[in-house]
Amino acid sequence: MATMKKQRFVGKVAIVTASTQGIGFSIAERLGLEGASVVISSRKQKNVDEAVEKLKSRGIEVLGVVCHVSNAQHRKNLIDKTLQKYGKIDVIVSNAAANPVAESLLKTQESVLDKLWEVNVKAAILILQDAASHLQKGSSVVFISSVAAYRPQSSMGMYGVTKTALLGLTKALATEMSPDTRVNCVAPGIVPTNFAYSITKDESIRKAMEEKTLLNRLGTTEDMAAATAFLASDEASYITGETLVLAGGYPSRL
Repeated sequence: MATMKKQRFVGKVAIVTASTQGIGFSIAERLGLEGASVVISSRKQKNVDEAVEKLKSRGIEVLGVVCHVSNAQHRKNLIDKTLQKYGKIDVIVSNAAANPVAESLLKTQESVLDKLWEVNVKAAILILQDAASHLQKGSSVVFISSVAAYRPQSSMGMYGVTKTALLGLTKALATEMSPDTRVNCVAPGIVPTNFAYSITKDESIRKAMEEKTLLNRLGTTEDMAAATAFLASDEASYITGETLVLAGGYPSRL
């Protein structure tokens, strides 16, 4: 990646959940390259350590914390460690999500319904309950949803529904946290990552998905990071309660 010209996050502290690989890692990297002190997290210590090393090698100030977002003690620890080291929070990017299950809604087991709801929606609210009183004036929250929010696929219905819920959560929290904190949302299209491997590994399926976009390609993690950084930055200081769809023209909404 070319050296960033902008430095929109100098002096800012940003927490990015589920950020040791894929979209989350790219977001943390982008914010860090633009001057933020970034706090990254995921469930496994090994993944956290490896991601911290990669970011440090790029000159980024970074703290790594193990955090399973559906664990109350882990969430509290993530906020506490951030405050111990940096004393404040300016940006929270809520990226953690449970893998979609290939199952129709009416055949999805209750335990799976609970897990998807717990990780993809409830944890996003609970982490903000822990963090809200520490957010600075002019702070920003960005939820990572999905283009599936607008058209939940029949094969992963509950996953899509949880992503739809994030659109509503964005609106509700933008109202509740105004005027000091802006709350926005990014809805990625298909981005080939480990998370999406099950739907991008097959070359013919992948090609069909590319052809459904207007730009004839799938998104990159850097595409998602660039848009998230914009929404989190002061350049978007008059944008709140909005969802930005990043799907290369893949059908989403009017």
